[in-house]
Amino acid sequence: MTTHRILYVEDEPFLSHIVTETLQQQGFDVKHEPDGSGVIDSLNRFRPDVCVLDIMLPGVDGYTLCRQIKARQPNLPVIFLTAKTETPDLVKGFEAGGTDYMRKPFSIEELIIRIRNQIGLINRRFVGETVPDDVPLGRYRLIPSRYELVSPSRTIKLSQRDMEVISMLASNKNQITDRRELLISVWGDDTFFNSRTLDVYIRKIREYLSEDPAIELVTLKGKGYLFIVK
Repeated sequence: MTTHRILYVEDEPFLSHIVTETLQQQGFDVKHEPDGSGVIDSLNRFRPDVCVLDIMLPGVDGYTLCRQIKARQPNLPVIFLTAKTETPDLVKGFEAGGTDYMRKPFSIEELIIRIRNQIGLINRRFVGETVPDDVPLGRYRLIPSRYELVSPSRTIKLSQRDMEVISMLASNKNQITDRRELLISVWGDDTFFNSRTLDVYIRKIREYLSEDPAIELVTLKGKGYLFIVK
């Protein structure tokens, strides 16, 4: 049985002790860091499968730390833990590269479920059917094996979640992709929280594809998305 590694960054001693001990009891290998100073070294040495990251940290905030992590391991799932509850904070977290978000106080049982969900998602190379390794999309080429979207002017490194969303849209090129089906396929459910997360990814993908006027990603209210490649 594979032991999955969790990098846990939290500055509250009591909470971090309880969470670390519970995760270890559930069979996870946990590396706890009390602040951001040792995170990059742990990233390189520990090679985590999932990072659980508090936003309010001494020295460096979780958003900045997440960007640093993603610059080194773009496909590593990052679950944010935070007392911040405003929607702009949620959006900021996903734009920094977070893949999930839990508000404090939280249930450790739910955290374990979310960790396992992220591991399940990262172990799936793509959503649905296997796609070719070089997919033409107008002026772009999608290269799944390298998690890259290549345009005439640049190469965009994609996260696992970016790739899952784009792959599903591309597989339904010039057809409607049902929003609920997309949410369930990529996130496992269609809750309001995941729905807002999908909105962030759609905005990112539109920006990635903005160099080609022949590509449109149209939102069909109440239905889903029409990914048009002329």
